[in-house]
Amino acid sequence: MDYKLLVLDLDGTLTNPKKEITEHTKNTLIKAQQQGVKIVLASGRPTYGIAPLANQLQLDEYEGYILSYNGGEIIDWKTGEIMYKNLLDPEVLPYLYECATKNQFAIVTYDGEYVLTEYPEDEYVLKEALLNVMKIKKVDNFLDAVKHPIAKCLIVGEPTRLAELEKEMYEHLKDRMGVFRSEPYFLELVPKGIDKAQSLSVLLKEIGLTKDEMIAIGDGFNDLSMIQYAGLGIAMENAQPVVKENADFITRSNSEDGVAYAVERFIFKQE
Repeated sequence: MDYKLLVLDLDGTLTNPKKEITEHTKNTLIKAQQQGVKIVLASGRPTYGIAPLANQLQLDEYEGYILSYNGGEIIDWKTGEIMYKNLLDPEVLPYLYECATKNQFAIVTYDGEYVLTEYPEDEYVLKEALLNVMKIKKVDNFLDAVKHPIAKCLIVGEPTRLAELEKEMYEHLKDRMGVFRSEPYFLELVPKGIDKAQSLSVLLKEIGLTKDEMIAIGDGFNDLSMIQYAGLGIAMENAQPVVKENADFITRSNSEDGVAYAVERFIFKQE
């Protein structure tokens, strides 16, 4: 099969443990694009947090795409056109805020280059801002500050307690929205039906390709749907066990240029 679309998760997949794209991986992906392969960067990160990596890989020049907020937004990075957008129902925000505050967790959302929160010094808020290379803007009251349309919220906190809150919120919200952890300390709160596979099906239809022409590579729970959906689903060696169990192939880890290794094997067809 000649694969025409390469979908990459970022953290734990495209980037190494230092959250960087290595020179070898970057050069391999640019070569793949020069051969006509389109790249999609698919992440739970906000668009602003994906943009620097998209620019490093020259997605604007080679007509690549960003799939941000775990699939809540798709952007044609060459034209800047928003091809798809799914927003949170503002009526659910008071419940999300109540869940965070009663458990003494920080809740955050995004506004352009800013992470909005009442707790700018929280260790997990700082981690989210650092990960996305975004500034933190302190707000006095989260609900009063969020008057603009948003694609997701994030509740952050100690993993064991956050796991308990995840169960509680999932039972309450499962018919209305998505509730899942992208990291042990990050609880994602997104519109109903949002996942990477669902959004990729929209993109494939828009650009006239099939899922059989797509490779998807990832490592986390939120990559599982796209790995199962793709014509070729690849898990990183450092992936969660359930992701590896559902993959067609397991590549090297993100500290060993696993993405480049997979591209060389399945796109350049080098054994």
